[in-house]
Amino acid sequence: MNSTEKSKFPLVVIIGGGFGGLEVANQLADKPVDVLMLDKHNYHTFQPLLYQVATGSLESESIAFSLRKNFSGQKNFRFRIAEVSGVDLEKNTIATDLGEIPYDYLVIATGSTTNFFGSKEIEHYAMPMKSIPEALNLRYLILQNLEEASLKATKEEKEPLLTFVLVGAGPTGVELAGALAELRNHILTRDYPDLKKEDMKVYLVDFLPKVLGPFSDQGSAAAKAFLTDMGVEVLLNVKVESYNGEEIKFEGGKIIKTKNVIWSAGVMGVVPSGINKDIIERGNRIKVDSISRIVGSSNVFAIGDVAAMITDDNPKGHPGVAQVAIQQGQLAGKNIMHLIKGEPTVQFKYNDKGSLATIGRNKAIADLGKIKFQGFFAWLIWMFVHLISLLGFRNKVIVFVNWIGSYLTYNGGSRLIIRRFNREELPKKHKQVAKAD
Repeated sequence: MNSTEKSKFPLVVIIGGGFGGLEVANQLADKPVDVLMLDKHNYHTFQPLLYQVATGSLESESIAFSLRKNFSGQKNFRFRIAEVSGVDLEKNTIATDLGEIPYDYLVIATGSTTNFFGSKEIEHYAMPMKSIPEALNLRYLILQNLEEASLKATKEEKEPLLTFVLVGAGPTGVELAGALAELRNHILTRDYPDLKKEDMKVYLVDFLPKVLGPFSDQGSAAAKAFLTDMGVEVLLNVKVESYNGEEIKFEGGKIIKTKNVIWSAGVMGVVPSGINKDIIERGNRIKVDSISRIVGSSNVFAIGDVAAMITDDNPKGHPGVAQVAIQQGQLAGKNIMHLIKGEPTVQFKYNDKGSLATIGRNKAIADLGKIKFQGFFAWLIWMFVHLISLLGFRNKVIVFVNWIGSYLTYNGGSRLIIRRFNREELPKKHKQVAKAD
């Protein structure tokens, strides 16, 4: 099947090779349909481990897996690297840099990107971490600033280079704060004997009153205690006002001098042009019905972070976690076949399997329904779940070996600067204070 040639089978096009997109394609294996997946990368990213790529604990290739290789045995599947610029729901076509691609059924699984809440200045100077290239940029920035700090003569000169502010105390912020704290506590003085670990500061800030907001109060309190014990300064109920690359300012007047601001305070769906603005919900998500079909459409689905299924039980839609995307992807694939065969469709019902977050060595939080626990056993479960969820046997082995090495030596990873991260100048028209809340 070519991306444009005619077939006797309906063509299902999937935009996005994330967790949800993979499950749609898996469900349609060996079915009487042709499947075409489009993505701007030729690999699937295991996003829960991006923070370990950013801190140099893992190499990027160990959390990425070829989409072509993953579906190499699926005869009705094809993949194309493509940038999707828009969709035409009336003509049933997709506009891409490869040309116009028609479809019979479409699944939008484009995921989410970082939400800077309209502040161009913060967007320019803060570091996001939603993709492998962004995680690598963050790694190189961290290492470059550590190298530069080792050359400075005074504590005042070193301070902004050794100060890390993580905005957003969700799982990403908490896990990255823990990883940076471990880098300071166990690795900093080994790699940089000119530096003192007391000079490296790690702040975790959020406008909410607790860390890991979606978790239980018990889990949230334990996470904060773990972070504090590791030397992370947790600042809650604070709002960022601005960041100009040198100072981050908070409402109330607090200022921290830093060249390292990592932004995980919010996400927004990646919506292709052509979707009716009237069905775009909060967080730039597409409103869908109970089977994940876009409201007003008969053959276009949206799943995962880009979809908002508004119900009485979920007035804000489902949480933006991998399990939602996976389960919606599985059901979307099944419902597409039901529609093709003229059978009744099945409504989506989310099965919450619980939440996990790790803070560092022997420290993790597990909220598994009514069962809630923290510490070493939760950490083992976190490692097991993430290891078995990785695509590819080779990746599983590499990650496991890296984890064992890091645990035994306190000095895992390579922390190489393969290329420098250079930030361009911010255009003057954007150099104004913009509030982020």
